Amino acid sequence: MNDRIRTDIAHNARVWNYWLGGKDNYPVDRGVGDQVTAFYPSIGEVARADRAFLGRVVTRLADGTGIRQFLDIGTGLPTADNTHEVAQRVSPDARIVYVDNDPIVLTHARALLTSSPEGVTEYVDADAHDPERILAAAGEVLDLERPVAVLMLGILNFVLDTDEARSIVRTLMAAMPSGSHLVLTHPTLEPELGGEGNKAAMAFWNENATPPITARTREEFTSFFDGLELLEPGVVSCSRWGAPEAAAVAQFGAVGRKP
Repeated sequence: MNDRIRTDIAHNARVWNYWLGGKDNYPVDRGVGDQVTAFYPSIGEVARADRAFLGRVVTRLADGTGIRQFLDIGTGLPTADNTHEVAQRVSPDARIVYVDNDPIVLTHARALLTSSPEGVTEYVDADAHDPERILAAAGEVLDLERPVAVLMLGILNFVLDTDEARSIVRTLMAAMPSGSHLVLTHPTLEPELGGEGNKAAMAFWNENATPPITARTREEFTSFFDGLELLEPGVVSCSRWGAPEAAAVAQFGAVGRKP
């Protein structure tokens, strides 16, 4: 077994997989996942809402704006309707680069790397804290002179320093041409989205799982889109982006376009 794979401590990619009904997880992941759910019963709804948001956004970008290139950072374990499946359903020639640094995700990469014949799907083993490495690897697959959708769903919450998180976003988007898009989701404690229960759940997570996580306010989340044009409906619960009647979850979602 890969010596980077820890089965004695819960890991986000595997716990998230558990909440989504997957089988790529260990007893420690299920135990922590159940305990977090006890603190915050709607966490499973958040996971499913985040996944549905991904599908709606990728479909809109591929179909409505003609985006043909996607850089999905922190993709997690393969599940139904991965980015390449959604994008290539609309446009079979779409090119997708997945980025993750979890060894279990890497182990499952072969299952994930199943592109349409016309398109391309590649996997990069890199950390979100190292945007330069991500860009160098992505540039071998994607044409960075043509628009790219950069997706970071539930990833910046693992970058604990907000200034560093902003710097990561700025570095990535500075390398992208006009017409590129930034797609983010992020947990919050704000009561308007029912986030109060997140506080105890996150504290438990940080004591019992890895990597550590932080929530952010609407203002902090919106700051990641500085210099970009927010697409309608702006910053909302990710469950309501493209589905305005859906029940809110305590996870912001938004899409910005680079002018």
